[in-house]
Amino acid sequence: MTDSVMIEGLVVETVIGVYDWERNITQRLELDLEMGWDNRRAAASDRVEDALDYARVSEAVSELLQRLQPQLLETAAEAVASLLQDQFRVPWVSLTLRKPGAVPAARSVGVRLNRGQADV
Repeated sequence: MTDSVMIEGLVVETVIGVYDWERNITQRLELDLEMGWDNRRAAASDRVEDALDYARVSEAVSELLQRLQPQLLETAAEAVASLLQDQFRVPWVSLTLRKPGAVPAARSVGVRLNRGQADV
């Protein structure tokens, strides 16, 4: 199965960072997600119940990051990948997590990870 569902540019405002001042404000995180999902059933039925509901995924990811308030992007990314695989049963996920403005000379900093394996 090589199908996937994508969510690009998901924005979450949350507390994140290692410095004291960062623990007192919210900052913007941006996520790009690609999740393995067999789309054939949803395509045949044309029912959202048979699809990977990207609205529910987006809401769950946002709620997780707002509740977690991690210090590190690495912690946030691992938590999101685990959520997607555990709660939504995606067999694999490719995730890019960015923190714009964290380094003044860069547009953004971030981490990218791949978890699980696509069946080819």
